[in-house]
Amino acid sequence: MLQYCLLRRYRFLLRQHAQVIKRCYSGDIRNIGILAHIDAGKTTTTERMLFYAGKTRSLGEVHRGNTVTDYLAQERERGITICSSAVTFNWNGKRINLLDTPGHIDFTMEVEQSLYAVDGVIVVLDGTAGVEAQTVTVWTQADKHKLPRLVFVNKMDRPDANFEKCIVDLTEKLDAKPICTQYPTKSADGQLGIFDVITMEQMTWQQNDLGRNYSKVKLESSTELQEKRNELIDQLSGLDDELADVVISTESFDKVSNELIGQALRRATCQQKVVPVLLGSAYKNIGIQPLMDAVNAYLPMPEERNQMYDCFGNDFAGKVFKIVHDKQRGPLTLVRLLRGELKRGMRLLCSARGQAEVVSKIYEPLADEYREVGSMQAGDVAICAGLKSTVTGDLLTSSHTSLKNAQKRLLQSRGAAMPQDEDEVLDDASHELFSIEPKIPDAVYFCSIEPPSISSQTAMEQALKQLQREDPSLRVSYDSVTGQTVLGGMGELHMDIIKSRMLSEYKIDVDLGPLQIAYKETLGSSAITTLSVDKDIAGSKQSVSITLQLVSDQRELFSLDKSPENVQHLNALRPRILGVLRKGAVSALERGPRVGGQVVDTQIRLHNVTVGRGTADSFVMAAAAQCVQKLLITSGTRLLEPIMAIQIVAPNERISGIMADLSRRRALIRDVTSKGDRNKIILVNAPLAELSGYSSALRTISSGTASMTMQPCGFSEMNTADESLAVRRAQGLD
Repeated sequence: MLQYCLLRRYRFLLRQHAQVIKRCYSGDIRNIGILAHIDAGKTTTTERMLFYAGKTRSLGEVHRGNTVTDYLAQERERGITICSSAVTFNWNGKRINLLDTPGHIDFTMEVEQSLYAVDGVIVVLDGTAGVEAQTVTVWTQADKHKLPRLVFVNKMDRPDANFEKCIVDLTEKLDAKPICTQYPTKSADGQLGIFDVITMEQMTWQQNDLGRNYSKVKLESSTELQEKRNELIDQLSGLDDELADVVISTESFDKVSNELIGQALRRATCQQKVVPVLLGSAYKNIGIQPLMDAVNAYLPMPEERNQMYDCFGNDFAGKVFKIVHDKQRGPLTLVRLLRGELKRGMRLLCSARGQAEVVSKIYEPLADEYREVGSMQAGDVAICAGLKSTVTGDLLTSSHTSLKNAQKRLLQSRGAAMPQDEDEVLDDASHELFSIEPKIPDAVYFCSIEPPSISSQTAMEQALKQLQREDPSLRVSYDSVTGQTVLGGMGELHMDIIKSRMLSEYKIDVDLGPLQIAYKETLGSSAITTLSVDKDIAGSKQSVSITLQLVSDQRELFSLDKSPENVQHLNALRPRILGVLRKGAVSALERGPRVGGQVVDTQIRLHNVTVGRGTADSFVMAAAAQCVQKLLITSGTRLLEPIMAIQIVAPNERISGIMADLSRRRALIRDVTSKGDRNKIILVNAPLAELSGYSSALRTISSGTASMTMQPCGFSEMNTADESLAVRRAQGLD
């Protein structure tokens, strides 16, 4: 009898718990990303959010390797974020889905993928450094996605922190309009406190309970704080008509309520007119709760964005923004739910390939921990198991009919003409309107990869396939000339991480060849030629005569000659033949004749072509490629080398040695500025070929006191001597 009563009680508690979860899912949601330069404190800030929200019972620390979001062995060993991680927690009645992203330039693709799934972002600044190189990069990415953002100035407890400089940097370097809702203050013993400008309160944190509790003291008599509040209202009233009407009608800033200020600030933030600025110290547990309050108050809800997907109505629509592989669960797909409800066992259609798959399980995200749920609502972020062929950028729908109807509604709402062929509607809308496939940056390094034995070849290929599915910026190709598998990546660290993951996760001790610079090639001079090919293949005569010209042009890759003698003949060509010719000719630009680099800033111009009856498309394509290769050899190409933008922070007494070393590396010094009283910042552009192992060299020169960040900033032509040396290195002669 006692067991029966206990069982009933247990079932009752389970039902109650399920109802609480269901209510939480249907409530307000915030999907946010956290972005910053490396070491600004993103992961530490995320750890505090999870702790104060009650999601974790202890504070994780990066230097101890026990954080929730940095769960890979490589992340914990190196103390950096490599892969974006999704976590979910509740704060003051709102459900927050947060994506912690990497700050290193080698993993910028992780940031790009994550931004497709969020509605707003927190940009973390190091209060001692202000806006840094990668801050500019992630800010530009957020601009591209038109994301509202908050700024959290971290590390304000440090003596060298400068809040005012961070505000100036936001205005001058990022062209932002910061609105300071908080200002720092320090007690006699150096303890950081925060002035809240809107509520006119001073907040002080208790350190004996890990910052869980903090006190608020009203400062109505503070003239300085009142002036800052008036300045904030004045700034906002110039951007928000509703607040301006209140100010004009009352003829006073004092009568404007905190609620009105908050509403105006939310509207201006969601419209990306302003950026609210908050501050604190994540490591010292200060300022995190007000930051989470600001996320709820100022960043948009899911229904306020992505209105394009209203055309789905109540039908399910979701977009894949990341894929990870779990040893027990297999491939796990992170999906942003745009419309409708996702249920366990649901059959989904991948719009790009028309392939159907079944969701076997649904998990709530918490980094590498997974809590299974039965369903999730629109606006949420879900982890789906069982989707074996989806890739980043795929749109998932409930059925082919649902997708087709949604596309028709969208085209009708935009006043577009409906094509006669329904399949054409499906294809056009799928690729132009519903694709989120990110632009993959060019690789800057290449190297060969070999398994420890022939028996491990298949396992290595399968592992690389999984890693490439997780990380689209990893390029995997097969070199038919050398018979090697070639990896392309974003930097030395990127390639090192891939090797380390192959060993730790897949137990394959691969060997990486020496890193090769990813040079590009460009046309030496214009050239034109005619290639005629006639062959009998399996009793069928194949013949093509083609006249092509290569010219230097950055605008268009393939064009038709518009001269009077050729235009009529070219206009009469079938679109299929033109497509085959274009595909073959353009493919020949992927490998230049000097070092096998991609040929850029070059246009292929078709003057004339004659294709014999019965000639196969593959023969036409091969002839076009052969003609372009012949032209490249005839005209010659010049090498373009990748250039890196470097930011070095070093003590004043070490600057001369660093500058002397940079001059030997063909570096261009762009600027040298002061950072505080003891340090300087050197901004440099230098060829990537001269920077192999530079981080180690910099540590040696500066006795470990200097730090640096590096990111690609384009390609540059080389002089003859450097070009000859690069060719010899690429051929293995030096």
